[in-house]
Formats: sequence, C-alpha cells, structure tokens
Amino acid sequence: MSTGRSAIYLEGLVRELVKLPYEVEWVEFKHGNADAQQIGEYISALANAAALAGKSKGYVLWGVRDEDHALVGTTFDARTAKRGNEELESWLLRLLNPRIEFRFDEVVVDGQRLVVLEIDRATRHPVAFSGTEYLRVGTSKKKLKDFTEKERALWRLFDRVPFEDGVAAEQVSDVDVLDALDHPTFFALMQLQSPDGRTATLDVLRRERLVTRCEAGGWNITNLGVVLFARKLADFAAVRRKTVRVIQYRGRGRTETMREHEVVQGYASGFEGLLGYINGLLPINEVIGQALRREVPMFPPLAVRELVANALIHQDFSATGTNPMVELFEDRLEITNPGEPLVETSRFLNSPPTSRNEGLASLMRRLGICEERGSGIDKVVAQIEIFQLPAPLFEVPSGFTRVVLFAHRPYTEMDKDDRVRACYLHACLKFAQRDYLTNSSLRERFGIEDHNKSMVSRFIKEAVEAGLIAPYDPNAAKRMMKYVPGWAVN
Repeated sequence: MSTGRSAIYLEGLVRELVKLPYEVEWVEFKHGNADAQQIGEYISALANAAALAGKSKGYVLWGVRDEDHALVGTTFDARTAKRGNEELESWLLRLLNPRIEFRFDEVVVDGQRLVVLEIDRATRHPVAFSGTEYLRVGTSKKKLKDFTEKERALWRLFDRVPFEDGVAAEQVSDVDVLDALDHPTFFALMQLQSPDGRTATLDVLRRERLVTRCEAGGWNITNLGVVLFARKLADFAAVRRKTVRVIQYRGRGRTETMREHEVVQGYASGFEGLLGYINGLLPINEVIGQALRREVPMFPPLAVRELVANALIHQDFSATGTNPMVELFEDRLEITNPGEPLVETSRFLNSPPTSRNEGLASLMRRLGICEERGSGIDKVVAQIEIFQLPAPLFEVPSGFTRVVLFAHRPYTEMDKDDRVRACYLHACLKFAQRDYLTNSSLRERFGIEDHNKSMVSRFIKEAVEAGLIAPYDPNAAKRMMKYVPGWAVN
C-alpha cells in the first residue's frame, strides 16, 4: 500500500514530528520493535486516536528514540517483512476492519534510515484489528472497550464530522495545492476575478473549505476540494474510486460495450465536459410540425443535467469499490450512484430535500451546477412530460440509487406500470404547483386527443386502484373530478 511519497515530503514530515515535545497519542516512535501483531494493534489505536485528536493521520516512526526523539535509524524493512508466508502489508490489511488506508515509506534523514507508517484516521466507526478495537491513551496502547467515555466521544465525533471536511492530502505546499486543484475553474464558476498572487488565492480556497492550514506546515486539501476541483481524482486515495464512468452499450443489455469513458477531474471541473460527452452520445430524433423539421435529443438535456448532478451530490462516499455511473442503452438511460436514498423514492418530488453531503450540495448550487434545493426532480419530471416520454423510474437496487429515463414510446405501447407511474408523478408535479391532476391535464401530458377521454379515465382508475392517487373531492361530479397524490389525503 505504499504511495511513493517524495523524499522531500517524508523528510519534512519526520522533522515536524520529532519536534513534538513528547510522544502524543497519534504518533508512536520506535527503534526496532517490528512485531506484526503489535503493528496491527497500533494501526487500530492510532487511527482511532487521530480521529479523537482531530488529526487526519496517525504515524509510527521506526528509527527514532522514544526518550529524546533523536534519529538513530532502523533495520526494519516493511517491504520484505512477513507474517508466516504472507506479506506483512497484505496480512495487516486482511485483519483490519474497516480496511483503512495505511502506507509504509522509507526515508534517509541526517544519514539515518527511517521507516514511516502513515495511517488514515477512523471515519465512520472505530478501526479494529483482529476483531479488537484499540486506542492510544497517553503513551500506552489500550483496548477501546475499557475506556467507555472515549469510546462514546469517538462515536459522537463520527456522527458530526461530514465527509467533505475530511483531509485528502496533508502538508501540501502552496505550489502543490495550486497544481493539484483547478482553481481557475473555481473562480470562473463562482464568477469571481482571480486574486493577484498565490497567498490571496489560497486564502479564498481556505474560506470555501477547499483547503485548511496544516499544523505541521503547509496546507491540507479537504475532500471537498478534491472531489470538486482535483485535476486528477486518482491522485487522492480517499476519492480515487469516485470518478464518473459513462458506458454506452449496443442494444438493450450489458453484453456488448460500444464506448466507455471515465472523467478523471473533480466533479465541478469536469461537469460540463461530462454533460457534453453524454449528450454527444444521445440519439437525435427528427420532429416534424407545422411544416418545419427540428431535431431534438432523445432525452431532455435539463433532465440529464439534474439527474447527473444529483447522483454526484447524494452518493455515499463511504461505499468502497464503486462509483457513479451513466449507462446508455438503445431504449433507456440509467444513472446510478452508490448509497441508498435518505427519502422514499416515491417522495423524491415532494419531500423536503435531504442530503448526506450538505457541504458538497451547497457549494455545487452556488457554482451553478445544480438547481436550488428541492426543485431538481420537479424540473426532471416536468421536462419528461414536455417531451411526452414514459415516466422516469426511481429504484433502489441493494446499496445503490438508480434513475432510469426511457426513450419515447407511444402511450398505446406503454404497459400498466408505465401508465400508473406516469399518473402518479403527474399528480405529484401538479400538487407541487398547487394544482390537480385532471382528465384534461393527463390528456395533455400523454398527447391524447380529446375524443379519447374514456381511455384516460381508465388510466386514472388504474392509478386510483393502485393507491397512488386519490380524488381531491370524492363527491364531485364525474366531469369535475380532480386528483392528488394518495399520500396527500391520508
């Protein structure tokens, strides 16, 4: 799990750590003890201690004398170390829960060979090794369960620290921060003039929580800064698997891939390019009306924009090994993000908006990437109705949220589920507009002629029987009937 830290970075880190007046709870100095079991327990203890101390990393340094922090060197070699027949790093990773990032690096400082073990802090829950959670208390390693107050404090911390405030890169120089983050795009999207000078630029990024001051010198780049403006997401361990993938398939299944594209930049930096790529793949339909021909995309661009932005904003960043995906088929577009939604899919359109990544959502709104709170799905459904497409499908496969947009299909070819879903979402949209579903409004939504009122009445009846819509006034005359979502009368 080594990251190939530069010698300059490692030397600077060592010099800052040995300046500490005493061994703190998130740093351990060792001369030569390299017992594998002890290393695993220290990874657990230091990850949890770093979280409690508000640090992004914990560290073990081999080759530093504990008493006076003098550099004495070490013969420990993590690259060749084994536990039984298994490589040390592999063995350690297998017994950690969760499998947090850690890395061994070597550096020579003042002629002494040192080994640095860098450990990511615990984030969602305490880190355990071989089934036991550990913690540094003072300079001693203890079992977390024996210190109930600290355990409770750790859980309270996990509840209130958002992903966006986590540190993606630590102790980064001024120049490297500006190299890593696409700050010109930030200022362009914010419609701000770029400040004169490096210091002024970094100060603005700090105020927006894209970077923070590092106590060991330089800057920490936050997860928020990286997710939105990294020039290359893969350079940061916390988000390297969160790049957006776009896949186009031949036909209606996933057996034959035509094209696959990965957006390597941060979401804000790469958003317009991502949309341009998606829209470039969408088929164009030719519409003839009033003796004029015009070309329209298969799916409304505004709907695609909103749904892609939602997938990025509302994903669960704690889900590992998965990323947001946009998949284009012959007859549909599927947009999937990791994490199940925080509200029922049936209430996407009318529920108060809830986001697990509020800092990310707020800044993306200010950057003009997505709509104001709560209006995005309304616009999606409204656009789908304008294009007279089948209603979108919101579904929750295990651990994911998926939205499916369907290509144009005449209402005569829609099945009952399509019709009921369209009626329900039409009623929700009307309700959000302080209006009602009627036979007339539904005819307009489907593009059905007036003389087919009875067909539309049958569609309404199907939705009522499914319990998804209900009469606003059950005693009204038949031709005056108005309908609202079923939950609005319960």
